[in-house]
Amino acid sequence: MTIPTEPTPPSPTTDAPRAPRHLQPGDGWVECTCGRRHWGLAGAAGLLVARRGEDGRVGHVLLQHRATWSDQGGTWGVPGGAIHPDETPEQGALREAHEEAGVDPALVTIVGDRVLDHGPWRYTTVLAEVVPGAHLEARATDAESLEIAWVAVEDVTSLPLLDAFRDAWPELVGRFAEVA
Repeated sequence: MTIPTEPTPPSPTTDAPRAPRHLQPGDGWVECTCGRRHWGLAGAAGLLVARRGEDGRVGHVLLQHRATWSDQGGTWGVPGGAIHPDETPEQGALREAHEEAGVDPALVTIVGDRVLDHGPWRYTTVLAEVVPGAHLEARATDAESLEIAWVAVEDVTSLPLLDAFRDAWPELVGRFAEVA
């Protein structure tokens, strides 16, 4: 797999070029006992951010349209990636969401997580909500994202989703209802 290291040109909605993608500690493929390979030598994590409406229910979630060069490129999922060896999944998810989508960690509250455990490799979806009264305006900030968008909960399954995210979606959205 080739990872771009040149900045992508700015989109019409941004003022500056996106940052280049550089390899970091923890980047690399793990050959898993499930028969697939997974990104992240120390595992991986992503941040699923929800925004509640005035009725108190989760109305929108923040999703990433993945770069076409990435694994399952062109699909939608959550900003995330390899965890650094010295990070917790929560720290890794917040860092990745900041790098890929400009998510300010001060504007979200962690409310839970979901772990996909393959033994030699784990993926943690960290669930977060926008802090009440905060305005989180995320955007694609590196070459790993084609776009970042707030998607209505009822529209999520109409998108071409990353396989694992599609499988986890019913449980993930249900977990937000539990913390209401």
